[in-house]
Amino acid sequence: MLNSIPQIVILVFSVVLHEVAHGRVALWKGDTTARDAGRLTLNPISHIDIFGTIIFPLLLLLTRSGILFGWAKPVPVNPWRFSDPKKDMALVGAAGPASNFLLAVVAGILIRLSIGSLGVNNALIQALSFAVSINLVLAFFNLMPIPPLDGSRIIMAFLPQELAESYARIERFGFIIIFALFFLGVFHRVIFPIVYVFFNLIVGR
Repeated sequence: MLNSIPQIVILVFSVVLHEVAHGRVALWKGDTTARDAGRLTLNPISHIDIFGTIIFPLLLLLTRSGILFGWAKPVPVNPWRFSDPKKDMALVGAAGPASNFLLAVVAGILIRLSIGSLGVNNALIQALSFAVSINLVLAFFNLMPIPPLDGSRIIMAFLPQELAESYARIERFGFIIIFALFFLGVFHRVIFPIVYVFFNLIVGR
């Protein structure tokens, strides 16, 4: 359990930055809701979701699932404050995965710069490797086109209004669908191969 502390810290920072990125882009596009709620801070206390940030990751650790995953409390966004709600919500949605891609690339660069002197089994290299992996998982997971995941916000921008509204109604069943796919291993079979490819592109074999 103690060996997992660096991974937990990296996971929490990654999901917090993901949510702050949503809020920052929303503010840039004219919505102050996240700022007014005090959600544009990197202080994890402001973003903790009891189940997603604490209970679920602990369950994965205690059951030795082989994967560590979680999420933060979504930042509040009011699309009616945007000049173009569909387009701007797509930008807000894309900001979260983009922040995770950026973290993965930064960690990958640090690995490439230091692995020669530190070696593959060094604790720092292992932590950075986890940072690359978990941020790629977070990015591709959130890009899945299942409301309320970020991928659905992006897709809605390209749908006719009536179809977008029908698509958005799936959100009430979204978490049921997500958990079902997770426990059926669908995400493992879909996301992990993509993560593996991008990990090798960023870090190198």
